[in-house]
Amino acid sequence: MTLSEEQVSLLKNNLITWMQERLQAIGAKNAVVGISGGKDSATVAALAVAAYGHEHVIGVLMPDGAQSDIAYAEDLCDALGIQHEIINISPMTSAFKSALGNSALIKDGISRQTQLNMPPRVRMTLLYAVAQSLDAVVINTSNLSEDWVGYATMYGDTAGAFSPLAMLTTDEVIQLGRALGLEERFVTKPPSDGLTGKTDEDVLGFTYDDLNAYIRTGEVSEDLRAQIDALHKKSRFKFLGIEMFNPNYPIVAEDIAHIYQS
Repeated sequence: MTLSEEQVSLLKNNLITWMQERLQAIGAKNAVVGISGGKDSATVAALAVAAYGHEHVIGVLMPDGAQSDIAYAEDLCDALGIQHEIINISPMTSAFKSALGNSALIKDGISRQTQLNMPPRVRMTLLYAVAQSLDAVVINTSNLSEDWVGYATMYGDTAGAFSPLAMLTTDEVIQLGRALGLEERFVTKPPSDGLTGKTDEDVLGFTYDDLNAYIRTGEVSEDLRAQIDALHKKSRFKFLGIEMFNPNYPIVAEDIAHIYQS
């Protein structure tokens, strides 16, 4: 969805105010942002600088071994004037893989999905360790387009104290990033997870333009609608609070007995 200059300006100002209110409500002084080099973390970091001042924003760069686009992340932090550090998570993910490799339970080795989800969860653990040591909160960097189809790791990039971009599609994030004064290269770099060697669109099997059109207007082909709907329905559990048993739940003893006897 293309926003007018007035709409983008209003969005930017409202987001900055909202972020200031969120940090004040939590009672923290600083914000920690995981910087990947992509438009989402760039836009969130720029919003945080606008809301809190560059001296209260900490960028953490977390490659898992070598990361070809790490220079984007470093350049972004320099451009925003925020303190930052590169912490390579390879020793952490390697330790997990080594421990699981010796597991008697996982005899055939960890799954491909485990390998893809482990780094985001390690990164979030690291971000919280940094934040809790610096009187800070972790700001989530997910956007609506990715979340809509569940392209996110539960307890990884779905976590954070609050999420400024969660209701914005990728094209709206780009417009917001530009309004915040980010260089074009920081908002137009093809998004990728940095793990599969593919772009997000390669992994998803459709473009963000098509996904965004579906989200905002519903105007897509029936085949693509079915594909997106299936991903959306399948992934909703990632964005719900943990379900808790209600002691007043009506249970019929005979029904339970029947279940366990069958």
